[in-house]
Amino acid sequence: MNGREIKEMQTAYNLQSWSKQRGINPIPIEKADGIYMWDYDGRRYSDMSSQLVNLNVGHNCRPIIEAIKEQAEKFCYLSPSFACESRARLAKMVIELMPDNMGKVFFTNGGADANENAVKMARMFTGRNKVFSRYRSYHGSTFGAGNLTGEPRRYPLEPGIPGFVKFFDPYIYREPIKFESEKAASDYYVAKLREQIIYENPDSVAAVVMETVTGSNGVIIPPEGYLQGVRKICDEFGIMMICDEVMAGWGRTGKMFAFENFGVKPDIVSFAKGVTCGYVQLGGVAVSRDIAAYFDDHMLSCGLTYSAHPLACAAGVACLNFYKDNNILDNVNKVGKVLGDILEELKAKHQCVGDVRYIGLFSSIELVKDKETREPLVPYGKDPKGVMGKLIGALKAKGFITYSHENMIFVSPPLIITEEQIREEMAKVDEVLTDADKMI
Repeated sequence: MNGREIKEMQTAYNLQSWSKQRGINPIPIEKADGIYMWDYDGRRYSDMSSQLVNLNVGHNCRPIIEAIKEQAEKFCYLSPSFACESRARLAKMVIELMPDNMGKVFFTNGGADANENAVKMARMFTGRNKVFSRYRSYHGSTFGAGNLTGEPRRYPLEPGIPGFVKFFDPYIYREPIKFESEKAASDYYVAKLREQIIYENPDSVAAVVMETVTGSNGVIIPPEGYLQGVRKICDEFGIMMICDEVMAGWGRTGKMFAFENFGVKPDIVSFAKGVTCGYVQLGGVAVSRDIAAYFDDHMLSCGLTYSAHPLACAAGVACLNFYKDNNILDNVNKVGKVLGDILEELKAKHQCVGDVRYIGLFSSIELVKDKETREPLVPYGKDPKGVMGKLIGALKAKGFITYSHENMIFVSPPLIITEEQIREEMAKVDEVLTDADKMI
């Protein structure tokens, strides 16, 4: 099939996520390698969002491909009740990368069901029912994970499941209160969270769930002392601290897990995306030794047909070895510094750039109509004139592939990207932002 035939067939028979179906125009991709993709006309595109912030090792990573092939030659599937080398090895590797309080891992199919099972385990372990999560959060779009989600993608699930309680992110850039320091902001947000938990009855709260670094809602990085403050609240009331590392984990922030940047140890960690980089679907829930020990004598009421799928686990083992063997964290920190410097230059140069936020190779550019008032380029939850779509389209026309959410453009390239490549691609962003300046 040629590119035109593929696109016509796909749009005729596929429902595309998060889209009105009329008028969608997917690019048919013929091949991909590293940070690049090529369409059927030979045009090259740079994957500057790692697809959905999951393709950390880039396209066509041979060690992962070979590991999948090797496992497929033995067998492709065994139910979770059988022992299998790839699932045994990967579980051990994951726990060894986690903090020393972690005990075991339960593998899922992806991030949404990882978060759902994390919540189930917290409820079973504590005997409590309420779960706190933040408004500016995305934890998945299945029914349970969608109720955990705080932003507008939860709306189709409402009225939702009882017991899910929302609180506010420490989003200092948009906070009307002007704090004297990050620490002062953290003290405020933590105090309000503690107050809210008391109002909801601490004895009924099973877990506080947070993206360690808020991802698709703006790469909002916790201010100094914030996560430590949440950890203290959880310890005070016997609440499980769940860190959603689906997007921020596996090297994206310059540490293997984002919470390592902030000196905290969660009780439960959900993960997906970068554990296999999408070569085969896989997610998981790592739990503390205390929680693991609880399920020695209590039923773990969690189960999935494809839990710890052998092909996915083989991909995971190869992926984690690739991170180590290729010093990926060193590259993230080296190139991430270059990206941060460029983003600061763009903020100083462009009137439409209100703020830039970055950690490792995880970043967003927040666009505004007015730098002084900080009025967003598009209102929350709406883009009636398709402004952000036009900007993303302008980037696509230059061969720069990424996505937007609300009034933000995301730059989260594969972790293998070089300094030369990041400079080449960010020059395209500079050009598009120059045009965006004229729109405000």
